[in-house]
Amino acid sequence: MTEPAPRGGDRVPVRTVELLAFVAIVILAALLRVIDLPTRGTWDADQGHDMLVLRDFVQSGSIPLLGPPTSIGDFHHGMLYYVLLAPAALVSGADPTAVTAWIALGGVIAVAVTGWLARAIAGPIAGIVAGLLLAVSGSAVEESTFIWNPNLIALSSSIALAAAWHAWGTRRAGWWVVAGAAAVVTMHCHVLGVILTPVIAGLLVADLRQRGRDGDPGGRGAVLGAAAAWLLLALLSYVPLAIHELQSDFSELRAAVAFLTGGGGPPAIALPARVPIVLLRVLGWPLTGLITAAPIPTILAAALVIVLAVWRGWLAPATEERFAVRWLGLGLLWTVVALAVGASSLATVVLGLPNDHYHAFADPIVVVLVGVGLAALLRRTSAPAMTAAARLAPAAAGAVVLTALIGWNATHQPPPSAPDGGWPAAELAAAHILVSTGGGAMTLDSLPKVKSADAIRFPLERLAPGSVVTGANGSGATRTAQVILCDQLFHETIGGDCGGPAEDAAIQGLVGGSTSAPTLLARFEAAPGRWVSVYRLSATR
Repeated sequence: MTEPAPRGGDRVPVRTVELLAFVAIVILAALLRVIDLPTRGTWDADQGHDMLVLRDFVQSGSIPLLGPPTSIGDFHHGMLYYVLLAPAALVSGADPTAVTAWIALGGVIAVAVTGWLARAIAGPIAGIVAGLLLAVSGSAVEESTFIWNPNLIALSSSIALAAAWHAWGTRRAGWWVVAGAAAVVTMHCHVLGVILTPVIAGLLVADLRQRGRDGDPGGRGAVLGAAAAWLLLALLSYVPLAIHELQSDFSELRAAVAFLTGGGGPPAIALPARVPIVLLRVLGWPLTGLITAAPIPTILAAALVIVLAVWRGWLAPATEERFAVRWLGLGLLWTVVALAVGASSLATVVLGLPNDHYHAFADPIVVVLVGVGLAALLRRTSAPAMTAAARLAPAAAGAVVLTALIGWNATHQPPPSAPDGGWPAAELAAAHILVSTGGGAMTLDSLPKVKSADAIRFPLERLAPGSVVTGANGSGATRTAQVILCDQLFHETIGGDCGGPAEDAAIQGLVGGSTSAPTLLARFEAAPGRWVSVYRLSATR
């Protein structure tokens, strides 16, 4: 196994100790992600929806034209997300734990690729530090333990960045196709992933300019061909979206335009105030987690990233390492500004919901910059022109910072069970509903209305296929039941509290002027703040 050296340099073999260190890091990353995997990941409407789509995809051949719905706006992410998860769903019979394990595997691969990128930029120590930091990152571990489209973008973006740097370093234009394809996947997994594309494209442009200065017209042509292939892949990946648009009067395009032109409402916080908030969230997330959970560590982590990037990118001697750090540092700056402008919701944190995962495409950049910077400090011990004390002080500082980051993340891992109990709790709730209804047909509703009932639909259909029906009566059943899911997190939007008042008001609205009042069969809290109410409705013959 070898790595590309700076242009014109020799190739350096990987030492056995380094290889063992990388293997240990990958094993550590895997262990942290697979322990208690069935219960660690949250299970809610998004997870239920994704599994329903995957089930229909692999079992019925129903190809999704759209990806998951966005959290704001009435449009969708890309459908490649489902294609990436389809193998796990296919071999497991659409089992959520198997799909989650597939995502966890992606997280482990992201650790290895990120470590390789740091090593290719600044040597073995940088690779080991970066790989270790991402392996133990509590945020990265959390991203690997539940089903959600943003949880794949750390993998795709690390591949895009690594392939781009490999293309630059080896002057093999074919790697630009790999980088471009991975960037397309990042866009599909979350619409904000489009922000990564200019970062990759920027290095491609630099490659074109360098080949022009070197008098390499053939190389320029190869890079331009790779760029054309990248564009073609992007266009082909959105063919399903084009089919949907032609069938739906361009509903996605109209929804996206409406959102971009003000449909999302005015931002709550002005742009100048959003920039520092987004900066702290992007730089701190992979190192210290959610800003509201650890504000001081987040500020310190962000300051560390900035200081190391400026030192190695603008104050260090001119080398390929400095060029790489400038590329990644400017890429981070672009990311922060683009997110502050295009994702005003990042200025606020909604407790109780997943946060920050959707800009995880920046995680490998942050971790690589820290790995390169700390490696430079640790390498100071070998500087021959310095006194022993002068050499040891920077190395000691780097060791302290690295130990602090590892210690923080080791003590801030996701709990063994998600607050809502994860997939096992959802299965248990579905079983409780089936017992309450006696196995009869039922319809589902959710409060608030904008949140689907898919969190319970998937386990119900998995345990009792055909039990969930549409319409008031369902397949001529002599009795039907109405199941209402209510999430107390949104009680202000609902206009009442869950656990009784909100559901009783909703069921009256559903039955309308029926002469037969619905009968409450069961009411229970499936997860903290998430209530399930089961009503019996009189049959309509």
